Amino acid sequence: MKYRPLGATGLDVSVLSFGASSLGSVFRDINEAEGIRTVHTAVAQGINYIDVSPYYGLTQAETVLGKAIKDLPRDQFLLSTKAGRTGADEFNYSAGHIEASLAASLKRLETDYVDILLLHDMEFVPFEQVIEEAIPALYRLKEQGKARFVGVSGLPLHIFEQTLAKTDLDVILSYCHYSLNDTSLLKLLPLLHDKKVGLVNASPISMGQLSTRPVAEWHPAPEAVKLACKQAAAHCAAKGEDLSKLAIQFSVANEQIPTTLVSTGSVVNITNNIAWTDEPLNEELLQEVLEILEPIHNLTWPSGRPEYNLHLK
Repeated sequence: MKYRPLGATGLDVSVLSFGASSLGSVFRDINEAEGIRTVHTAVAQGINYIDVSPYYGLTQAETVLGKAIKDLPRDQFLLSTKAGRTGADEFNYSAGHIEASLAASLKRLETDYVDILLLHDMEFVPFEQVIEEAIPALYRLKEQGKARFVGVSGLPLHIFEQTLAKTDLDVILSYCHYSLNDTSLLKLLPLLHDKKVGLVNASPISMGQLSTRPVAEWHPAPEAVKLACKQAAAHCAAKGEDLSKLAIQFSVANEQIPTTLVSTGSVVNITNNIAWTDEPLNEELLQEVLEILEPIHNLTWPSGRPEYNLHLK
């Protein structure tokens, strides 16, 4: 496993990290014991960064993860969780809620601090409240030692530009913007470098699209994107290759991307994912897949409040 520095935090993170959303049965029902073994396998094989949220499975993911990490030395892994999202369409970015949310998360995770605390999907909340109330709450939790570093997460890339123009953050988490079908995250890298902000890249398989498995019914991508991704998956399968493997390899290969989050509740899957990071990319297949995906390259979807999606019109 390779490791890269995470902005100016002083943390070195594994290029592949563990997204614990699967432990909340977000993508499919998981066996709790298998999920716990998957976490242990990930850490044993070199993954040192784990990300979760109370929203995943409505606290189920944190509860299962807490059972898994209580058996691990705390210095063997870096842990991040989130606050502010309480349901599919429910958000609470008040200072009191952010503080109470972390307190509840720490109990479920059976630890007294997290390495990173992120505001979850900030594009669903008025920007003024993010800046004037939620981020100051993060700062206070950092001062109290309950979160070593703080940041925000979301889908629209310009929310990070807006936020970093107004405030200082340690880390951002972006998803679905550095993968085979969408590399628009690259345009944000100069700003992150100048601000010395750490970057977590999530969803290298575009929330399940870059796979032979059926895409979840709730997936918000346009049909053209889903169709092109399935064409790419079929092309790889016809050659005896796995599109998910290519997608993960593609994301972790970029030296400017500190870490890429993958989520699974399967020991077999996480073992394969980790092994793939050390195998060479099939460059010929990569070019073929990029050609299939070219018509929908960087095509995204709206997320959050209308004012955060004006760039899509």
